[in-house]
Amino acid sequence: MEDKCVLVTGSSSGIGYEITLKLLDLGAKVIGIARNHDRSKLENKNYTTYKCDVSSHQKLEILLKQILKKHPQINCFISNAGYGDFGPLENFSTLQIKNFIATNLTSHMVITKLLLPHFKKIKIGDIIFIGSEAGLVGAKNGSLYCTAKFGLRGFSEALSKDVANKNIRISIINPGMIRTDFFKNLNFEPGNDEENAINIKDVSSTVAYILDLSRNTIVDEINLSPLKKAIKFK
Repeated sequence: MEDKCVLVTGSSSGIGYEITLKLLDLGAKVIGIARNHDRSKLENKNYTTYKCDVSSHQKLEILLKQILKKHPQINCFISNAGYGDFGPLENFSTLQIKNFIATNLTSHMVITKLLLPHFKKIKIGDIIFIGSEAGLVGAKNGSLYCTAKFGLRGFSEALSKDVANKNIRISIINPGMIRTDFFKNLNFEPGNDEENAINIKDVSSTVAYILDLSRNTIVDEINLSPLKKAIKFK
């Protein structure tokens, strides 16, 4: 993994933070993007951080160009940034809908668009999208979240066809519920039993597994589910 230089969005907490820890532990270099890195307090000589709200696409584009100029060795991208918001569609304002899609779907597309010419130039690249089980089956009160995740899954599938002959591998991981701050401001969370949630380390290990495969192997999609699905309402 020492030959990997990985860009990770949402690297300061939750799944992104765990992925960052795993990759650093395996010897990779990580470039982390998040709105606020104060929470993680992660210090490692191979870890470089940048602050950005990925929903601000113009600022994101400027930052990405700067990052690629400073770190031309980037050859992997873990597209993870996002948040959850659930409820009947009519309860969301037009602005809330716009901001949600800007973060949870469009930002993934914008960063990928900016990275693809770089990956094609260096003739190698790996992109792993962190999707969700919500991208597989629609759920009650999940109109916003499911839309973003269904869209991300479709984007991943289509993109993989576009770059198949460019030595760029596209994968998506669709986890079920994990005990993270994702549920902090929501009215539900995984059930109390250990079997009701995925171990977050299994997600980071899955990322490492995909990146470590030989170049002639592509993992299109991996779905991860808790052993026993149960939801607890707060």
